[in-house]
Amino acid sequence: MWIDAIVQARLTSRRLPGKVLRPLHGRPMLTYLLERLERCRRLRSIIVATSADASDDPIASFCAGRGVPCVRGPLEDVAGRFGAVLDAFEPDAFVRVCADSPLLDPALVDHAAARYRATIADVVSNVVGRTYPSGQSVEVVGVSAFRDACARMTEPFDREHVTPYLYRHADRYRIHGFRSSRPMGNVGLAVDTEADLASVTAILAAMERPHWDYGLDQLLTLHTRTASTPAAIAV
Repeated sequence: MWIDAIVQARLTSRRLPGKVLRPLHGRPMLTYLLERLERCRRLRSIIVATSADASDDPIASFCAGRGVPCVRGPLEDVAGRFGAVLDAFEPDAFVRVCADSPLLDPALVDHAAARYRATIADVVSNVVGRTYPSGQSVEVVGVSAFRDACARMTEPFDREHVTPYLYRHADRYRIHGFRSSRPMGNVGLAVDTEADLASVTAILAAMERPHWDYGLDQLLTLHTRTASTPAAIAV
């Protein structure tokens, strides 16, 4: 079974424009996510799905410079973008990843992929009844189920956000959710604002080893340690 990661990325974020390539501790933010996904053991490929709009030319150039496959499609129709990736790479399932998650734990992605392989689910996800921090969201989606759902999506919201349609129609699609052993849903590790950018920068600055060596538990420790420091709250 082939499982690919699809990273959705664009520079026209409403809350923090350009965030996916904003400097984060000295390097473009997208660099960290790609380096972490490259450490996953259960992925065949990593593909960036961005738009064909000129505003996203820098993302395509960034991917070309790193040798990362990049597929371009509609700006707002993200589901259509994903469909273009599936046409090009033909996986059996994909992991949907948002580019604003620079500290996503590779072990969490592998865990979700292993669960997908072990079940007959169409979707394996940790966002149902969220107990994981933002920035640690993982969804593994079967291609056949996604194509079926995509053909039925008519609302712009569903086309933009890719997976809500599947969750709303759990009578049609088999949803397998998993939770953490302790609730962590109030912790923020995604980057949506300048404050988030400063917080994640502080976490990276506190690391003494390569960032991919820090799993979720260690990230939470660093988050707690840096949360009250001036560097973490300065904007």
